[in-house]
Amino acid sequence: MQLEQEKAFLEQHNKKQYNKTDPDASLMQKPAHNLMAYNSQIVVDDKYKLIVATDITSCGTDINQLHKMAKQTKAILATDSLTIVADTGYDNHQQIKQCYDDGITPIIPGRNLVKVQQNKGKFSRDKFVYNADIDNYICPNNKILAKQNQPQTKPNGKINFGYATRRKDCKQCPLKSQCLPDKTLMKRIYRWEHQVMLDKHYDKMQTKEAKTTIKRRGSIVEHPFGTIKRGLGWDRYLVRGKEKVSGENALIMFSYNFKRVINILGVTGFIAMTLALETGNIDTFLVNFWQNFIFSGLFIVVLLNIANSLNIKQNRRYLFGKYLKIVIFCD
Repeated sequence: MQLEQEKAFLEQHNKKQYNKTDPDASLMQKPAHNLMAYNSQIVVDDKYKLIVATDITSCGTDINQLHKMAKQTKAILATDSLTIVADTGYDNHQQIKQCYDDGITPIIPGRNLVKVQQNKGKFSRDKFVYNADIDNYICPNNKILAKQNQPQTKPNGKINFGYATRRKDCKQCPLKSQCLPDKTLMKRIYRWEHQVMLDKHYDKMQTKEAKTTIKRRGSIVEHPFGTIKRGLGWDRYLVRGKEKVSGENALIMFSYNFKRVINILGVTGFIAMTLALETGNIDTFLVNFWQNFIFSGLFIVVLLNIANSLNIKQNRRYLFGKYLKIVIFCD
């Protein structure tokens, strides 16, 4: 009886899983085991390894997180252009286009679908050559994949145009076993409406500059996570519910930034900057103290953003004590 009620609950709320202890958490795959968890997102600057933006999500993958985090970072830094680097888990065609549309340059390597197909003994997509003048594809056996009349619209709004061979071309093709599954009668390829932009993006990802940047990514963005887990001792959240976890996550990231700033500035430099902010002499401080070290602007904006992202009620802001006055007094 109880199982039937729980099954009905899942169907009613269109869920595949539900955790009674923390309904907002989701089952996520970890290297050693699976567990109910949240996915913490951070954006880290490449020079000082400061966390510029952070958020949490109940989704176990990063596939839909790129544009949201990139746009948030661009707004925080108040810049007209931004380059953001992420791993293959963020490779989402629509998200990549949204970044370009908003003046954000994404450096995201594509998933290696070519190798996957080759491992299956099948032709990969790159073996089918697109002819932009005629708007069709040519298969490895020199047969035409003609454009279909009706485009395919996916639930997420993505529009693809279909290209297909004739059945008779595939029926007697000597390469059929390398191209089609046994019961498939003809070859079909789908091309996104913004495929030209996407092809240019992936071509750029093959350049030496992009590959070098991608290689550096791990040492930049993984640094805070390693410090937080090993150095600060935070390897799990202590509260339940997305709103509370979001607040705890922001506190954790703020603590990391605070420690990181002390390590970079030193205690004396940090106190001097705090006093300058209180007395309104920050411009003088910056001129005297940072003539050859452009940092404080990023530091201030990062602390301000992390503090604001806590979303804690006004009467609970005493939790941060006097140490947040550097943010409160910041214009």
